[in-house]
Amino acid sequence: MNEGLTLDGLAAPLRVLRLLTVDFGHLPAPQIDVSTVYPDQLGLRFHDDLSAFEAWRDALGIVPDSVVYREQGAGRTRVLKASTEYAGAVLELTGYGDVHAPAPVGAPA
Repeated sequence: MNEGLTLDGLAAPLRVLRLLTVDFGHLPAPQIDVSTVYPDQLGLRFHDDLSAFEAWRDALGIVPDSVVYREQGAGRTRVLKASTEYAGAVLELTGYGDVHAPAPVGAPA
């Protein structure tokens, strides 16, 4: 935690949030993370909706090749991550979605 940090110390991510609300208010609402641990970062998280992650990624001009893919929860959850600099803050997008189990070998399609 940053001792002595005031609300003004979070101005960069809060400014970005205000700009995103004006410019992209039509996009799906994310979970929003502002933290005193990372005072220059704004996190947008999308749970169970990778299409919302993709809509934001595209709107922000983040190229698909920069998205990092991984799995968690013993391979049950997909995680997409991407970040960009936006209006003086680091904007981090994270999307979570279920990994669909493959059909058993020999099962009808």
